[in-house]
Amino acid sequence: MENLFEKHMAKNTVFLDKDIISPHHIPKNLPFREKQINEITQFLGPVLNNSKPNNFFLYGKTGSGKTATVKHVLEQLDDFVKTHDKKVCSSYVNCRSHPSKYKVLLKVLRSTITEKDFLGYSSSFIYEKLLEYSNENAIHQILVLDEIDKVKDIDELVYSLSRGNDELKSGSITIIGISNNLTFKEKLDPRTKSSLCEREMVFSPYNATELKEILKERIDKAFKFETVKDEAISLAAALAAQESGDARTAVMLMQRAGEIADSQELTIVDDTLVEKAKVSVEEEIIISMISTLPEQQQLVLYAIAQLSAQNPTFTKVNGEVEKGVLFSGEIFEAYLTLAKKFDRRTITSRWYRQYINELEMYGLILVTNSGKGIKGQTRLIKLGFDPMKIKTVLEKELFKNF
Repeated sequence: MENLFEKHMAKNTVFLDKDIISPHHIPKNLPFREKQINEITQFLGPVLNNSKPNNFFLYGKTGSGKTATVKHVLEQLDDFVKTHDKKVCSSYVNCRSHPSKYKVLLKVLRSTITEKDFLGYSSSFIYEKLLEYSNENAIHQILVLDEIDKVKDIDELVYSLSRGNDELKSGSITIIGISNNLTFKEKLDPRTKSSLCEREMVFSPYNATELKEILKERIDKAFKFETVKDEAISLAAALAAQESGDARTAVMLMQRAGEIADSQELTIVDDTLVEKAKVSVEEEIIISMISTLPEQQQLVLYAIAQLSAQNPTFTKVNGEVEKGVLFSGEIFEAYLTLAKKFDRRTITSRWYRQYINELEMYGLILVTNSGKGIKGQTRLIKLGFDPMKIKTVLEKELFKNF
């Protein structure tokens, strides 16, 4: 009897190196991010002359290349440091996986002092150990805090790290914060903001033309020669551009289209397979998008999902019945209740309206102005997906730190 994996390995495939078309792959070349790469390099330049660089923050929507750009520059810096004997080290922390001051500091210390595990020690001990390491070795530490807005006690963390330099006689600590939340800094305590002395950079979403070029570069290495039609690349780029310019969405579409081709024993990936891939990965893309939303925006969306799950209806003054439609005001009230439950500071009505606009832009909700048949002027909001699925995803995000 033929081995299952012998049979599997004997199948034809359109892929040359499937990992390259994975959304987790970070390419060596980053098209359309040369300006950002040069700016970050300049920001970090002083560290090579034994000076502390300013803290800086990178903002931008999911899939706009923030993390890949920072990691690319830090790889270059690490290579330079090794060959030029500079006292610089860097640590990367995904704050989604390490969402508290203690977990962030522990992760940094573990990557800095590898010969000992500090699990179980207090937060203050770990913090002092981190400062001691910089001071005694004259080391300049660069800490990359990705999705920094996911840290629940962010004010304490940022204030401690930024003020830590005042205690150092040699060496330094520099923070590079990365966030999908453009308003993140505004919600920090004024004391924390004043201690940062930061620079800022905003990453714009990719457009369809840029996404097509990004895909072409990956496809040349990921797929076999001439297996992918140009119209397939154009469609994947256009669909991703509609989803707020997310490069990862474009990559996921091409990866899944290739997988469909293999499963159907096809040798060409065309636009019809990308259309099939869109249906296949749509839910995955939505889940990915929701999980990377800023926490306050997640609370607003959770309020919508929670109310939508109750199958709301209302009757217009002309007798017409609307199903699944919510009033903007009732959503805001539900959001305030949730924010109190999760012990989170509440946003103003102005920021609430902005979040609603962004959720509409992502295609997660439908928004219309109240018209004929409804008293007064308000916005009517309807969830674009199954409320129970949205709730399940958000509960995993919101409850894990509660």
